[in-house]
Amino acid sequence: MIILKLPEEIEKMRASNYIVAEILNTLKEKVTPGITTGELDSYSEELVRKKGAQPAFKGYMGYPYALCISVNSEVVHGFPSDRILVEGDIVSLDFGAYYNGYYGDSAITVPVGKISEEAARLIRVTEQGLYNGIREARAGNRLGDISAAVQDCVEAAGFSVVRDFVGHGIGKKLHEEPQIPNYGTKGRGIQLKPGMVLAIEPMVNEGTYQVKVIDNGWTVVTEDGKLSAHFEHSVAITEDGPDILSMLN
Repeated sequence: MIILKLPEEIEKMRASNYIVAEILNTLKEKVTPGITTGELDSYSEELVRKKGAQPAFKGYMGYPYALCISVNSEVVHGFPSDRILVEGDIVSLDFGAYYNGYYGDSAITVPVGKISEEAARLIRVTEQGLYNGIREARAGNRLGDISAAVQDCVEAAGFSVVRDFVGHGIGKKLHEEPQIPNYGTKGRGIQLKPGMVLAIEPMVNEGTYQVKVIDNGWTVVTEDGKLSAHFEHSVAITEDGPDILSMLN
């Protein structure tokens, strides 16, 4: 069942998402050669609790950390650890907060120091795919309009969209209906209505779209070992068009 949010609920979700946006912006500045992924996780949890919110992911279905931090060929759900980031890595930071009864969720991919031209292009295209999808998140459009916009952008650049993991609705629960694939056909799927709040999150691979889950049961990696990037915003559908909740003013 898809739960439509009232305007006052959307404002509460804006508050939780703003916390997420602030923390991701701070973490982005911390991503430098020499820092460990575990340090970033600890810092994210400290920041969210200082804001009177809770880390959304910690304990969710048994996930043990506040932050999902995925490096290079890791697609999503990477475990923070004592791994030291080095020049040339790319790092996806996926963070969620629970505040005042509602969830916020967003993700960014950032470079560690100077990165290759192809890695930089992968990041740019993934983020552009997200915004192309968001542009289609309008009342009266179909879910497939979002999916097709992401896929068209990514594949035109020679990259691939992950099929096994998708975006989702969000609200009082971290994951709600509908699921939002990053591939699909324009004009297909459910009709979008004001009050829907969608976490749109392209996961884009440099090579094949095929992925696998490693032995920890969580972390997803590319099948061919090539790079992956991930961007996400929580977006409310309104009468006036898409409203990105997880964005700094």
